[in-house]
Amino acid sequence: MAEKALSDVEITGHEQIEVFGAREHNLKNIDVIIPRNKLVTVTGISGSGKSSLAFDTIYAEGQRRYMESFSAYARSFIGDMERPDVDKINGLSPVISIEQKTTSRNPRSTVGTTTEIYDFLRLLYARAGIAYSYVTGKPMIKQTQDQIVDQILEEYEGQKLTILAPLVKGRKGHYRELFVQIRKMGYTKVRVDGEVQDLVPKMQVDRYKIHDIEVVIDRIMPQKEDRYRISQSVGTALKTGKGSMLLLDQKDEVKYLSQNLMDPESGISYEEPSPNSFSFNSPYGSCPTCNGLGKVEEITEESIIPDKSLSISRGGIVALGEYRDLWIFKQIQVILKKYKANVSTPIEKIPEEGLKTILYGSDDPVAVPSKKYPGEDWNTKFEGIINFLKRQQESDNDKIQDWLQDFMIVKTCPDCEGARLRIESRHFKIADKNISELAEMDISDLADWFENIETRLTDKQLQIATEILKELRKRIGFLNGIGLDYLTLNRPLKSLSGGEAQRIRLATQIGTQLVGVLYIMDEPSIGLHQRDNVKLIKALKDLRDLGNTVLIVEHDKDMMLESDYILDIGPGAGRHGGKIVGQGTPEDFLKNGSPTADFLSGRQQIEVPKERRKGNGKSVVLKGATGHNLQNVDLKIPLGKMVCVTGVSGSGKSSLIHDTLFPILNRHFFRAKREPLEHKKVTGLEHIDKVIEVDQSPIGRTPRSNPATYTGMFTDIRALFAELPESKIRGYKPGRFSFNVKGGRCETCQGGGMKKVEMDFLPDVHVECETCKGKRFNRETLEVRFKGKSIADVLDMTVEEAMQFFENQPRIQRKVSTLFDVGLGYITLGQHATTLSGGEAQRVKLSEELSKRDTGKTLYILDEPTTGLHFQDIKKLLDVLQKLADKGNTVLIIEHNMDVIKVADFIIDMGPEGGTRGGQIVAQGTPEEVSKVKESFTGYYLKAEL
Repeated sequence: MAEKALSDVEITGHEQIEVFGAREHNLKNIDVIIPRNKLVTVTGISGSGKSSLAFDTIYAEGQRRYMESFSAYARSFIGDMERPDVDKINGLSPVISIEQKTTSRNPRSTVGTTTEIYDFLRLLYARAGIAYSYVTGKPMIKQTQDQIVDQILEEYEGQKLTILAPLVKGRKGHYRELFVQIRKMGYTKVRVDGEVQDLVPKMQVDRYKIHDIEVVIDRIMPQKEDRYRISQSVGTALKTGKGSMLLLDQKDEVKYLSQNLMDPESGISYEEPSPNSFSFNSPYGSCPTCNGLGKVEEITEESIIPDKSLSISRGGIVALGEYRDLWIFKQIQVILKKYKANVSTPIEKIPEEGLKTILYGSDDPVAVPSKKYPGEDWNTKFEGIINFLKRQQESDNDKIQDWLQDFMIVKTCPDCEGARLRIESRHFKIADKNISELAEMDISDLADWFENIETRLTDKQLQIATEILKELRKRIGFLNGIGLDYLTLNRPLKSLSGGEAQRIRLATQIGTQLVGVLYIMDEPSIGLHQRDNVKLIKALKDLRDLGNTVLIVEHDKDMMLESDYILDIGPGAGRHGGKIVGQGTPEDFLKNGSPTADFLSGRQQIEVPKERRKGNGKSVVLKGATGHNLQNVDLKIPLGKMVCVTGVSGSGKSSLIHDTLFPILNRHFFRAKREPLEHKKVTGLEHIDKVIEVDQSPIGRTPRSNPATYTGMFTDIRALFAELPESKIRGYKPGRFSFNVKGGRCETCQGGGMKKVEMDFLPDVHVECETCKGKRFNRETLEVRFKGKSIADVLDMTVEEAMQFFENQPRIQRKVSTLFDVGLGYITLGQHATTLSGGEAQRVKLSEELSKRDTGKTLYILDEPTTGLHFQDIKKLLDVLQKLADKGNTVLIIEHNMDVIKVADFIIDMGPEGGTRGGQIVAQGTPEEVSKVKESFTGYYLKAEL
């Protein structure tokens, strides 16, 4: 009888994960039961405590138990992990967390290196790649000693032949010692630069010229019976020439032979390839010009002279600034005199040669009249401004490096053309493609290329590659399966959105095929079009079907309805949340009365407006955008409306708006440096007076940044505290209440409230300061109180409490209420920036912009503002955005959320697919018009919503 498979209960003794008494952050001592081996969604209003339960309680406890399994010695490096505030957790499996925020900022991390696909490709090319010469383009050959002897006997029988061993190839030097050494070895002749000479004592060559030097090993007339002698000579030549040798025939023609890979025509040879030869992070494979980054930073004429109509004295050369009584200006004055110009001449009118001398210097001395000794001249060489700046690039001084950054332009590396690899590595091919060409392909094209690769390989390649190909196809399949088919392997990880990076790690995890693990994920659906949601849900179900529990913190409607179990936390945010308001399978859950269930069942919904805004009739037009995958796109944005840019992931929305339009506007209004992607022209800029982009980058990278400092509210609060009678008696100024300045802050943690503990092989950990207990200020500062609250108490208030507390302080009240309006009533004013999610950081920025007085001619650009928002919060956010548009401003939103798309006045839908098959505008118009376009995926899903 077949044995029954062990059930999960028999292995662990638990059918479910039981959490008792969770009190972390705002959780109200709750008990939760989560079924194992199921897909479980944790949902609820933003700030209700979802992450506190999933990450800060369950994941933290799982991680702590894992650390407990280390030896005491290893734990001494890590320190003990804080126990989460929970009574007990039963049935916990090993935990893996896949979050959005841990994207690498390293330019060397790419999609290929993270998913390990590139590592398998490197192995494939090192073992099965065919080398071609970069000079002649012909295949390289390598021969054994016996093959070389056979070739000599076959081709040169009865001819005079000289066997040479190469010692120096294309290098400068006098080589005196080398000639002495060759004589000591018993040789009498050498060939220098193509001419055979006798070795004489004290022989040397011109040290400043480039030389080729070979030693004459033997002179023979090959006959079959001389095979032994020829073999000995060939062996000696290969040993002396480190695997290479040359044959010189009667007609003085040279043939190259080698045991290594060599081009028989030009004589260039390659090292034996190893996986490192194809790594742009290794000195063996990376392009020496850009060190494997694919880009170089250059100082160019354009970057230091942006406006040629200015003169040098008026600051035309930005690196010098305006005219001052400095030595360099005196030198320039003397140089210009020679070309009948001076420092007041506009740069465009200075003769070409004169400008070249100023920028690149000259060898002629410059004679500057001396002040100290009238009638005398100081003769000095002028280095040239660009040469001087290039020399400063080697400086270790941070200030100099920051200053130089203003004149740097990032360009594609001229040597490898962005491929990142050295020239030899780019000439190993499989089926006519080198490894860089594969790394440039979209994942979907790469999958097609590997589809029937066997038919294009030789038998020997097939034997080597079978296993590697199996692994490659599997991993590429996982990326394809979760809707990332539009990415390329060499796409830097730092250029991905949080959701994309998270899905890449999800694909890597599915690839590891672990069983019995608890996966916790944070909104994996971010940045996904409704169409690709299906793929993601399938991937999560596959992970569950392997025998894992998948716990996701999510707001997506489809994801909730497709999961096995839903946990709803609420009812409110912050202190009003932290309780379980509903749980059960989707069918049971829809029957309860929680806000989430109301929206899921359609009892409550975001209304479609009765009529769409007409706008002000003007528009901004961008013509001929061709950056990244954009296919000569003409974009017309109607002003005075709420406009949504939609399309499947990778269709070119960010390339068009974030990388082309925004840098153009930013440069026009604020003289920003960032270069937009290629485009022809932009018109209509006169109809707007400023542009504001609100993205999801953090509001600060240290615990010192917080919503109060970012929105500028803290300056007003400090001024208020400095005005109090108690402060005036003590002589306290606003600086006393700053945690960044000496005086009022706690000096132990220097006002951070936290101390950074550096871990050797783990991320740094921040622990509460033991002196001020996280209050950030010293005792004297905390004695000053406003309405009974100290400055530290104010930073601990939630936005909602601060609204009532500051109701009579209009300046502070305005900033606090905009934070509340964008749905952040639950965060505290002093919450560390590092603990805010991407969506929260974006809404803090949004509120900071909203609290400014608007002009009615502003263009706001938002990138997925619904990230991390519950249906109820989306409703609030839309009210705020609608108010902005009502005042005549233009709100441009890149978005996948159908609730936002359906209320927009105008939609621009990109597509039709992602990557190279995208980059066009598929449909545009009102939501009703777009829903009728057959080619538009957005239109298809929009029809159902409307």
